Amino acid sequence: MDYHEAADFLFDLRRFAVRPGTESTAALRAALGDPGDDLPFVQIAGSNGKGSTAKMVESILRESGLSVGLYTSPHLSSLDERIQVDGRPITASAITEFIERTKPWLVDRAANGEPLTFFEVVTMMGVWYFDREDVDVAVLEVGLGGEYDATSVVDPVASCVTTVTLEHTDVLGDTIQEIATTKAKVTPEGETPLVTGATGEAREAIRAEAGDLLTVGTGDGEAADCTVSYEGRVNHTEASARIDLPAVDRGPWAPLDADTLDVRLPLLGEHQALNAGIATTLAGQVVGSFDDTDAVDFDAETIGRGLRNAHWPGRFEVMGEEPLVVLDGAHNPEATATLAETLSTFEYDDLHLVFGAMGDKSYVEMAETLPVPDSVVTCRPDHHRAEDPDVLARVFEKTGADDVTAGSSVDEAFDTARERTDPEDCLLVCGSLFAVGEARTTLTRRAVPKQVDDTETARDVLSNAHVTDCETDTESERAVHRVVSMQVEGRQATILDRELRSLGGSCGTSGVTAAGELHDVVLMGTLAQFRQLTATLDSQPFGLSGIADEIRRQVGLINDTGGGADSHQYPWDERTAVMGILNVTPDSFHDGGDFFDREAAIDGAKALVEEGADIIDIGGESTRPGADPVGVDEEIDRVVPVIEAVSDLDVQISVDTRKAAVAEAALDAGADILNDVAGLEDPAMRFLAADREVPVIVMHSIDTPVVPDRDVDYEDVVEDVIRSLNERVLLAEKAGIPRERIIVDPGLGFGKTAAESFELLGRLDEFRALGCPILIGHSHKSMFDHVDPTDDRLEATVAATALAAGRGADIVRVHDVAENRTAVGVQEATDDPRSE
Repeated sequence: MDYHEAADFLFDLRRFAVRPGTESTAALRAALGDPGDDLPFVQIAGSNGKGSTAKMVESILRESGLSVGLYTSPHLSSLDERIQVDGRPITASAITEFIERTKPWLVDRAANGEPLTFFEVVTMMGVWYFDREDVDVAVLEVGLGGEYDATSVVDPVASCVTTVTLEHTDVLGDTIQEIATTKAKVTPEGETPLVTGATGEAREAIRAEAGDLLTVGTGDGEAADCTVSYEGRVNHTEASARIDLPAVDRGPWAPLDADTLDVRLPLLGEHQALNAGIATTLAGQVVGSFDDTDAVDFDAETIGRGLRNAHWPGRFEVMGEEPLVVLDGAHNPEATATLAETLSTFEYDDLHLVFGAMGDKSYVEMAETLPVPDSVVTCRPDHHRAEDPDVLARVFEKTGADDVTAGSSVDEAFDTARERTDPEDCLLVCGSLFAVGEARTTLTRRAVPKQVDDTETARDVLSNAHVTDCETDTESERAVHRVVSMQVEGRQATILDRELRSLGGSCGTSGVTAAGELHDVVLMGTLAQFRQLTATLDSQPFGLSGIADEIRRQVGLINDTGGGADSHQYPWDERTAVMGILNVTPDSFHDGGDFFDREAAIDGAKALVEEGADIIDIGGESTRPGADPVGVDEEIDRVVPVIEAVSDLDVQISVDTRKAAVAEAALDAGADILNDVAGLEDPAMRFLAADREVPVIVMHSIDTPVVPDRDVDYEDVVEDVIRSLNERVLLAEKAGIPRERIIVDPGLGFGKTAAESFELLGRLDEFRALGCPILIGHSHKSMFDHVDPTDDRLEATVAATALAAGRGADIVRVHDVAENRTAVGVQEATDDPRSE
């Protein structure tokens, strides 16, 4: 079975159960051998805030050192977002394996008049995957209600009801009490109390059903066990909040080293403070349920870092400041009212709204709760339930909006609104997570250029895009020229395929046919054909003009090098720069101890400059396998004196650290660049780089330091790393760092096998899709063992440097500057033999 067959089978499943209950899901679980039977689960129910709360719980527990599965719905862009392990989505091969195993049983069940729904099957796929990946705990977001939801097939160790509003009254009941009662059915067995942020009659109904509760509130009204306060925004993407923790004798709550937590949240709005309080309380219950709590790093600092790293796309997500661009998946009146309240904390001139909603939602009331916009463009997301834009336009005309346009696709509506928006204005997309997902794809889409030199490589590229075997056989021989891979909507894929083929080019499209899903496409043609294609796309609908610009950038029809005020001020702007490594540590894997002495380090830095280094990278903590962590003060004591001593050398100074406090001290001492091997896991790092206006290197890493026996399941290591780095780069951009100052590092050896590291090196040019300078760190790494069995690995390092420079590396990070400087020079001479 191929992935496109598995995905189509899933999406063809019915959306509503024949009758309510968890019996069908339980039967599928039994047929699979009861996966997750011994796995601790957390169940998140509620009317609003479920997804944000689930993400916060997951982030806190991961920060505590646990492996965590996360199941949420719906997805913004692709199915695999729903099921994640430690932040990585389920692989296409795992989805295919699950459907291949369960399809006969599901078909038999349907033939007997007991078909399972899409949500029931995907929920059980999540439980199965979490069991297969051997996570420590799994967090499940309830889909609808609680009592009869598919997630209730598990017995949670901790659970909550976030809030309760009138929703899905045709299924859950006509009153707040009825809805609260069915949601309260997620209460854990035993003595662990249900956690809730509900108030009033909803809280009383939950108490009547669940018994003892752990309540979370703002302290303004009803008393609560855990009180929270929203302290307001601290910048355009973060807010401050205070959490007064519940008494430690309330159920299985794990004692902390503080009673009150002052935290930063990357999710804006007063409601997110409530969600943070619920998430913190749940995380405490989970940790308290373990027999050995000493193995879990659960303290105030851990909770704070977990909450600050709980990024949840599409929930009041600020994508830009000038103009203010906000994406919010609010899709009911209560959520749009909350959105309006949060938006009121920003200053802007005119409000330009892009609005798309599902036909079964209360979009009239939603429009009434939003601030009256200066202009509105309605749209139809690529979903069968989407409401007609003409209907939505009439709704906004009745609210008093003056300039209302009935648009078509989300892409086109967004482009229309963007043209109207001045730098001091606000552009808001809301009404549906489907609309927000399509708008976010428009803003974050990256076409990936492919080096295709033979038909075997062409077949791999087409196969990775889930193109059918028949089409792969037909198109592979035509693909040995310029090739670009990207994800688009189904209607966009249809036009791309038609227009490129009409010009004599080829287009492979994913076999996934489900409406609303992104489709992989592989575009294959000559430069002339791409020139004609992009000219044609400029006049096509559905936002294809924006796709044309991205294609132009990736095939070289326009020169997009970042530009801006930073152009040609860094050594990598005009040629491959050589970064010399200077480890002031006793235990780094290659030169550990050589420069631990301050004077030796200073002499070493001077020697690197004499050998031709453009940058000196100074690090005070080893990331080799098994390395012991170094405290902030000790790391500062190691690196700052050396940086101060060498800052007057004619060379850029980089500090290799994953701690923002160390980075700040290094910048004060004279460093010019931040090199973060943890990929901005310290949330303060990106704001520091933005505030100081310095370049930051963002590396892809699974574990820092490296965990040697960690087995990471990549579908395609290059495309998976690009996808992950794209989100980290987006975080840096939202903090205020321009893309030309964000340097990406694929992280050879960090959570990758030798074969995967070589593939990253060989396909380095594909990272150009990110629009950032590229650094490659390969010096003397164990990946070279089977080609260079000597202990030194110098020759292999130098060869890889030449290859990296030829593949487009902007910076090579090495120990031996002189030899690698020569390798870079050879590559430059090969590229331009006539240069002096």
